[in-house]
Amino acid sequence: MSVASHSTAVSPFPLVDSHCHLDKLDLAPYDGDLTAALQAALNRGVHHVVCIGIDLENIAGVLAIAQQFPAVSASVGVHPLYRESREPTLAELVQFGGHEKVIAIGETGLDYFYGEGDLQWQRDRFLIHIEAARQTDLPLIIHSRGAKEDTLAFLRDTGQGSVRGVMHCFTEDLDMAKRAIDLGFLISISGIVTFRNADELRAVVKALPLDRLLVETDAPWLAPIPYRGKSNEPRFVVEVAQKVAEIKGVTLDDVARQTTDNFFNLFPRAVRA
Repeated sequence: MSVASHSTAVSPFPLVDSHCHLDKLDLAPYDGDLTAALQAALNRGVHHVVCIGIDLENIAGVLAIAQQFPAVSASVGVHPLYRESREPTLAELVQFGGHEKVIAIGETGLDYFYGEGDLQWQRDRFLIHIEAARQTDLPLIIHSRGAKEDTLAFLRDTGQGSVRGVMHCFTEDLDMAKRAIDLGFLISISGIVTFRNADELRAVVKALPLDRLLVETDAPWLAPIPYRGKSNEPRFVVEVAQKVAEIKGVTLDDVARQTTDNFFNLFPRAVRA
């Protein structure tokens, strides 16, 4: 097995990749072996990974991965852009939420940037996920693109102050970040923060307190520089954390310690290595 690497940086404190899709990784560099990909992440200091559910058709595979690896947790939800996926019922989401490796409801939310036509179905689906989070007392993993006001309004009015969670792969403005934080949400930063055209996102990161941030890959998508254009994977979350440290003028160790503590405080079902 040969795995090309542009960076040998290792996080001095255990890091968490708070959002990735292990069931969709390109495992060719690891001869098809997910265990080897997770070991490569561990070798760089990434001790915990969340495998995100985005539809019910493939949730059994997501849960099987989480069951196989002690350092992997899972979420259950149906992505707001997966129009053709089977609609989840509240009962199903609540039932899956009782699984021992499920730590969150989602990925859910609203996407008016890529969504087309009448998007009431997105709003209806989002409401079901919010109610499932309330009933299971699990955090929500939110995808929001071009839907700032509606996303916040649903979380405020339907969540009724009893839901918490994370704004994953955040790319919106500082106002949305601050208002989400006021609602009890963390802001998760992906490899986009390393992109040349991401000055606005870097400004948001600089302005927010470190104790409200998480880091993620969203692998296999959005690989950070210097891997841009390649398939993303959990070990590259180190580059995201390094960039956050650079922006905030702190050390990689500072970012790793704080974001890892943030993660386990938000997701108490996740087991620390």
